[in-house]
Amino acid sequence: MLTSEQAKRNQEKYGWNELVEEKKKSAIQIFLEQFKDFLVIILIISAIISGILGDAESAIVIFIVITMNAILGTVQTVKAEQSLDSLKQLSAPEAKVRRDGNIVQIASREVTIGDEVIVEAGDCIPADGRLIECASLKVNESALTGESISVEKNLEEISQEAALGDQRNRVFSGSFVTYGRGSYEVTAIGMDTEVGKIARLMKATVEKRTPLQMNLDDFGKKLSIAILVFSAVIFGVNVFQGQSVGSAFMFAVALAVAAIPEALSSIVTIVLSFGTQKMAKEHAIVRKLQAVEGLGSVSVICSDKTGTLTQNKMTVEDYYVDERRIPTGEINLKNENEKLLLRFSILCNDSSNTDGQEIGDPTETALINLGSNLGMEAMEVRNRYPRVSEVPFDSDRKLMSTSHEMEDGHIMVIKGAVDVLMNRMAKIRIGEEVRRFTALDRKNITEQNVRFSKEGLRVLAFAYKPIESGVELSEEDERDLTFLGLIAMMDPPREESKVAVEECMHAGIRPIMITGDHKITAAAIAKRIGILKDESEACEGAVIENMSDEELKDFVEGISVYARVSPEHKIRIVRAWQEKGNIVAMTGDGVNDAPALKQADIGVAMGVTGSEVAKDAAAMVLTDDNFATIVKAVENGRNLYQHIKNAIQFLLSGNFGAILTVLCASVMGLPVPFAPVHLLFINLLTDSLPAIALGMEPHSKGVMEQKPRPMNESILTKQYLLSVGTEGLCIGIMTMAAFLTGYRDHNAVLASTMAFGTLCMSRLVHGFNCKDSKPVIFTKRFWNNKYLIGAFVLGMLLITMVLLIPGVHGLFKVQTLNMQQYFIVCGLAFFNLPVIQVLKGVKEWN
Repeated sequence: MLTSEQAKRNQEKYGWNELVEEKKKSAIQIFLEQFKDFLVIILIISAIISGILGDAESAIVIFIVITMNAILGTVQTVKAEQSLDSLKQLSAPEAKVRRDGNIVQIASREVTIGDEVIVEAGDCIPADGRLIECASLKVNESALTGESISVEKNLEEISQEAALGDQRNRVFSGSFVTYGRGSYEVTAIGMDTEVGKIARLMKATVEKRTPLQMNLDDFGKKLSIAILVFSAVIFGVNVFQGQSVGSAFMFAVALAVAAIPEALSSIVTIVLSFGTQKMAKEHAIVRKLQAVEGLGSVSVICSDKTGTLTQNKMTVEDYYVDERRIPTGEINLKNENEKLLLRFSILCNDSSNTDGQEIGDPTETALINLGSNLGMEAMEVRNRYPRVSEVPFDSDRKLMSTSHEMEDGHIMVIKGAVDVLMNRMAKIRIGEEVRRFTALDRKNITEQNVRFSKEGLRVLAFAYKPIESGVELSEEDERDLTFLGLIAMMDPPREESKVAVEECMHAGIRPIMITGDHKITAAAIAKRIGILKDESEACEGAVIENMSDEELKDFVEGISVYARVSPEHKIRIVRAWQEKGNIVAMTGDGVNDAPALKQADIGVAMGVTGSEVAKDAAAMVLTDDNFATIVKAVENGRNLYQHIKNAIQFLLSGNFGAILTVLCASVMGLPVPFAPVHLLFINLLTDSLPAIALGMEPHSKGVMEQKPRPMNESILTKQYLLSVGTEGLCIGIMTMAAFLTGYRDHNAVLASTMAFGTLCMSRLVHGFNCKDSKPVIFTKRFWNNKYLIGAFVLGMLLITMVLLIPGVHGLFKVQTLNMQQYFIVCGLAFFNLPVIQVLKGVKEWN
């Protein structure tokens, strides 16, 4: 207890009890950061050069495209750095402390080291401390440990080295009292509390770039080098042919500008945005756009247990009555003892369930929910056998007793820990017989309790004793009891978890369970759903405490379940997998999970049970808290990456065809095939629409047959470049053929018009070629993308209008084609489809 003067001195010495917030980025800063992308920088340079060369239209369009892309990116990420705000909200607004011998209510930020804080049911804990008084105190520490069951507190001294969930004599800021009352001495405030340590970890954790972000940077650099090489070749050829250096340079720069797919960044952003909409319908809200694709690269999923792999709801699994184990599905209420055990479990119980609103301890609500499922409603039973007297649950006794007036007189019902009740038994009820409790009975019950415990089940023992009418119960009455049975319960796995884990493994993804729960419970659940094959694959956080990072890196390969872990352990486990070259997804819901969510390549928070802190640190939020949803999201991510690759292949092969046409015309000493407005039309209309449509291809389950792609795998693999080259060559040949056909009478405008028309239509047709690496021309897949068909029809209408309507010829620098010329253009363009499909077929057969 402090005096007001001592409290003031401590506040000056230790500071206020609040979390220190780091300066956040403004929306403007986030917007400007969107321009850091290498490809965007190249586009900006291109736009500036276009403006200098007098092509103002191209410059304006490029700036509009990259600005829209930056706005889209800013909208997605503007709320990404709110974690510490949410942490601050966890602090209790007010606290009751003993100052100058009186209990006073103060703002929680004024609580200081040495204060005695008084708490009772419903209070938030304002600071960390050591208990002084404890009367049946239970505290919910789920925000810090991830476990939803309240922790029973006591005054027994426990080492501070113990796992946070095992420190029964201490309370922690950010948790709240669910039962009982107590007082404690404050030992840590503000940034020195457990919540404060998590805040520090959040600051020290750097968000990881997704594989797509790294790939696009790599792709942009390689593409820029390739374009510069092509432009240098063109420059050299033109100078060799006698053009002035200035003229040749300007032409080479114009070609470089034309070769860059201006719409690529926007197309990727739009495709990912559509992906987020699809995932939102499947219970996954994506907060960080690039994470959509990043999910497709995931090779390790570190998942919390409670609520993600399990139902986050205690459920009765087994009875032990009449010396036999009975699964809940086989309980028979015609059996008097089974019926009596159910009735007693409802009577000796303080919880309630009204219209689906559960109030009380989860283990007690599990008992009344079983009654409802079996047709024995708690309200009816309690009205029929009203409670006369009680001895409330006490964490020291580990027992609860109630007395009720029944048909056979007054009965005291007792429930509690098995080991405690065993010492108080005098008799045992088996069938209709009540006989003396023997050493063999004790042995059988204890062995059954051990079997239940090894399966991760929480066990309550039930006994009873006839008493005199009107007796006020006391602890003295809790002896000479008659044993009735055991009830075993657990938070069971979700039905879909086992299937989802199988799918993960089939797709080459390693599922890992990381939990604050006990090792036995965690291992039991992990075995049920297929994560754990052998007991040696499970360990407690204390095991890795003193390991070096190198030792941990070798250790993680053999472990599938981590129990009793701290936030620091979670970060180290995630980092160890990352250092082994894996893309790691991490799920979590508590404050304790936030640093690891931020460290992971893809942080996944729970939307229903998750804290705001966890949601703010995550890239994705599950609205159904279901592990199976993550697996669906991985499937979506893999599909989207494939679609983006197809869209890039479409853009590059089309641009390569245009470059080859220009290069060929230059080498042959022919006029330039395309005007700048032609290339702008192609880039913004006949390229963008099919590319976006390719990004919206129907998803295939076949992607889950593949292994996760390596973290450092570039988009531009040899096979990919070969496909781009061969397809671009086909388009280039057809376009050059059209140009030469139009140039027979040395009519440069006609030649340019036919080349422009052929290149446009070739690229529209080529969209169908880019649907798959295999031939699709004679399959249902050819017609399964309504967006691609729509883009093709719209694109054909636009280019036909440009070629055939005289009123727009001046704007697009073309001349009117007669029907013969128009059909030559169409024939050459459409011929790309069968040629490229045959090439794909040949490659597939080989």
